[in-house]
Amino acid sequence: MVFVGTPAAPATAAPKPAPGDEGGTKSLRDALEAAARGHLEAKAKLEASQKRQGELTAELQRLEARLTVLSAEVGVVAAESYRVGRLSAMSMLLNSGSPESFLDRVAGLDLMAQRDSRRLGTLLATREQATRAKAAIDNEVKEQGRQLAVLAKRKQDAERALATVGGGAAGGFISANSPLAKPAPRNSDGSWPKESCTIDDPTTDGCITPRTLHAYNEARAAGFKRYTACKRSGGDGEHPKGRACDFSAAAGGFEDKSATGGDRTYGNNLAAFLVKNASRLGVMYVIWYRQIWMPSTGWRAYSGAGSPAADHTNHVHLSML
Repeated sequence: MVFVGTPAAPATAAPKPAPGDEGGTKSLRDALEAAARGHLEAKAKLEASQKRQGELTAELQRLEARLTVLSAEVGVVAAESYRVGRLSAMSMLLNSGSPESFLDRVAGLDLMAQRDSRRLGTLLATREQATRAKAAIDNEVKEQGRQLAVLAKRKQDAERALATVGGGAAGGFISANSPLAKPAPRNSDGSWPKESCTIDDPTTDGCITPRTLHAYNEARAAGFKRYTACKRSGGDGEHPKGRACDFSAAAGGFEDKSATGGDRTYGNNLAAFLVKNASRLGVMYVIWYRQIWMPSTGWRAYSGAGSPAADHTNHVHLSML
């Protein structure tokens, strides 16, 4: 990938995109958010279940190897008992030369019985553990089936919502050469922590979420330093919540015309960077040049009201979870 353009200071009078452009109507934005969040939650649960299944499978393999050893040991004990039989107290007394030797034999046989009992108990306990591990693996397989069904439904929900603004398959903006971003913090179960608008927005006098700031900083670290505006007061969507940023394609700020040449290449590269790092950054969706990317659908056609702001041909829009 070739990054086009050099860092530029924010334009002092750069016009903002028209309010409400970030994802069409409010109903569309709500549908897109629900579909994206549902998809990512199901994906996190699926991956957690797959991880648990892997751990359970490894544990089951260990238990089965242990069972093989224990079964062999118990088999030897059983064969020996069958060959010589168990001595009764009377036979031990008759074959003992003295009371002392009798007591010695009783003690020895008692130790053998305890040893054999422990082996048998360990074998039975290990078998029970293996049975529980197999049942747990079956449960994880069922859980994965449920989450796959949720993923399929969320994809349908997203495609249904996007049908109102185009929604057809699109080539999109993808590059294997896009740099990797540093991952944003997640919860221990892999889900995204809930965040509010608590961090000063470096692009406006408002606030944004910590995850949005992380994505903004990672984009700049990757070379995308042109004019950007995140927090927007009023209206709905993600901007007022501090969970969205608009990245100007032009070095001087948002222009009332579609990006061409190097400006369009800059937008292509930025969109590709955000998509490649979506799971690292917590991206909900990206809109650029009449196309929208969501984790459940990939790139799809998107048409706004026909203006550069509404069609996102002069800026890359980023919405965060």
